[in-house]
Amino acid sequence: MTYIIPPPILPSLPIIGSDQRFPIRRVFCIGRNYAEHAREMGASVDTAAPMFFCKPADAVVSDGADVPYPQATSDLHHEVEMVVALGGGGHDLTPEQASSLVWGYGVGLDLTRRDLQAQAKAKGHPWDVAKAFDHSAPVSALRAATEVALDASSVLRLSVNGELRQQTTLGEMVHSVPQIIAALSTLFELKAGDLIFTGTPAGVAALQRGDRFHAELVGVAELDGRIV
Repeated sequence: MTYIIPPPILPSLPIIGSDQRFPIRRVFCIGRNYAEHAREMGASVDTAAPMFFCKPADAVVSDGADVPYPQATSDLHHEVEMVVALGGGGHDLTPEQASSLVWGYGVGLDLTRRDLQAQAKAKGHPWDVAKAFDHSAPVSALRAATEVALDASSVLRLSVNGELRQQTTLGEMVHSVPQIIAALSTLFELKAGDLIFTGTPAGVAALQRGDRFHAELVGVAELDGRIV
């Protein structure tokens, strides 16, 4: 097939222990999936209706690349999250069916232009400009689910310039990974290559140019990066 312009490069992530890469189709995110974070943002959690938003696949920053401080904001915030990579798809799935779709896990940052998000909330507008901007989704290399034993005590944390900013256990999630996938599948047809950011704990705060961050899903994946 011949294109009128060069086709875009397919975003992808490295895989721990392999020279192959994971191709990225879509990036889904869940909001307010840790009660303490919802409270620090002045919001409540609706357990019956999970809140989702999306980022473009080419917002993913991979391989430890520097993260440019985005334009149009003076209040860039970090939100550390476990990232789930799907190896299969479907729609209207049960949580039991959803569990079998997980290919692997990583850790990432849902970077947020907090000032633009606040303005959008005040006007009842969508959050796209606050969440879906360029370089807004740094993600680690992925580890295959077959090599991972996650449970409620698994630790997710983020340090900035050596100072611990966020830390939680996965047991604090309001919606579990199977529940998130099942709920998403009622809204979208999920497919192999989809990434899901599974929510952030309390402790979100501002990042500045020159800051170095270290995110970790303990025993699974680590992400180091720098804001430039």
